Amino acid sequence: MSHTILLVQPAPKPESRTYTDYESVNECMEGVCKIYEEHLKRKYPEIPSITYDISQLFEFIDQLADLSCLVYQKSMNAYAPYNKEWIKEKIYILLRRQAARS
Repeated sequence: MSHTILLVQPAPKPESRTYTDYESVNECMEGVCKIYEEHLKRKYPEIPSITYDISQLFEFIDQLADLSCLVYQKSMNAYAPYNKEWIKEKIYILLRRQAARS
C-alpha cells in the first residue's frame, strides 16, 4: 500500500491539470478506469450500460495531454514519478487479475 498521486492533464491547456490521491497503486489504476468510464458516460449519455475493451482505454490514455503518477517509496522517503506507459502496464495487470477471478 503506497500512497499514490495521479496527475491528469486532459487538454493542452495547463489550466486543465488536476490531481487525485489514492491509498495504493491499484486504487489509482481503478481511478484511471473510472475517469474513462465518466468520459464515456458524458460522451454517450443515452446508453445506459457502456462496455469497452482495454485497447479503447489505452487509446483514451494516449490522447490525454499528460497522465502520470507519483508513488511514495518508503525506502527513499520520497515520491517516484511514473509515466503513461507504466500506468498502462499496471492497469493491464490489474484487469487481468480481475478477469482471472471472475
